[in-house]
Amino acid sequence: MLNTAKLRGAVAVIAIAALAACGQGGTEAPAGGTTSEQIAIDGSSTVFPLAEAAAEQFTNSQTAAARVTVGESGTGGGFGKFCRGETQISNASRPISTEEIAACGAANIQYVEIPIAFDGISVVVHPSNPLTNITMAELRHAWEPAAQATVTQWRQVNARGPAVALQLYGPGTASGTFDYFTEAVNGTKGASRTDYTPSEDDNVIVQGVASNPGAVGYFGYAYYEQNRERVKALSINGVAPSPETIASGAYPLSRPMFIYVNADALRRPQVRRFVNYFLENAATLAPRVGYVPLPAEAYTHYAERVANNQTGTAFGGHNEVGLSIAELMQRPLASEAAPGH
Repeated sequence: MLNTAKLRGAVAVIAIAALAACGQGGTEAPAGGTTSEQIAIDGSSTVFPLAEAAAEQFTNSQTAAARVTVGESGTGGGFGKFCRGETQISNASRPISTEEIAACGAANIQYVEIPIAFDGISVVVHPSNPLTNITMAELRHAWEPAAQATVTQWRQVNARGPAVALQLYGPGTASGTFDYFTEAVNGTKGASRTDYTPSEDDNVIVQGVASNPGAVGYFGYAYYEQNRERVKALSINGVAPSPETIASGAYPLSRPMFIYVNADALRRPQVRRFVNYFLENAATLAPRVGYVPLPAEAYTHYAERVANNQTGTAFGGHNEVGLSIAELMQRPLASEAAPGH
């Protein structure tokens, strides 16, 4: 497995490049160019390990590759940069939102939406916690806004829980994982108690849970895989997170992860090379960093979307819990948010 120690700035993956710097406008260099081109990626900390792995392997296997930088300012922060034209690719652990669709539209930025792998949001506790399972109802009881300053002991969540105070850790509000979890668990995106320790760095959440017997936290499956010796993942409704349960959708907090590519930048050969490389190798790279690949036919489908520069989103500006990849591939793309969302 790759070393995923996080660099809070951009992680530069450097090679001698072929084209002029990638951006909005400018003159495209010849395919065999001689000047440096940068591909800037930012966004989800959950998608970060996979994008970092793709960038590293792309550089190591290509000649005249672009200089790729991968940052992790959270899904919301990444879309902010993307819709200002500051990045060419945005990593996201949820679909683009209504507000982000509007921001990109106002800046005349079109995008290609690409699901790239599966994740299962893992609910983790200290290894000493006697519980092995939690229900969605119990998660809601612990995390809903009404629980704030009221549900403060584990025994209030589950009578078999430890006799200690409940300490909660989770992603910050700019995180797509926060958005997905709150919608799946509490029924409304962003609906959550606020008396928890938030961080956009999942390693901070790991450290908090690993060092506190009363802790509970949540983050992407890759970070659980990397820290199995430090934290314990709970089954949800009797289903444990695993590559098999995440891929099948049996695990209640399974979800697709995304990259969004600036459609104008995608016309540049180096950006297209990297995106195609990512799609061609995601099935191999995803398990290495703790995620679950999509079915082979899905990668073929999204490669065709890239080849045809098909823009828009299949989600209409809102998150959807429990949507299968097969259902997603059948959905039409739209450049505007769906009415009522």
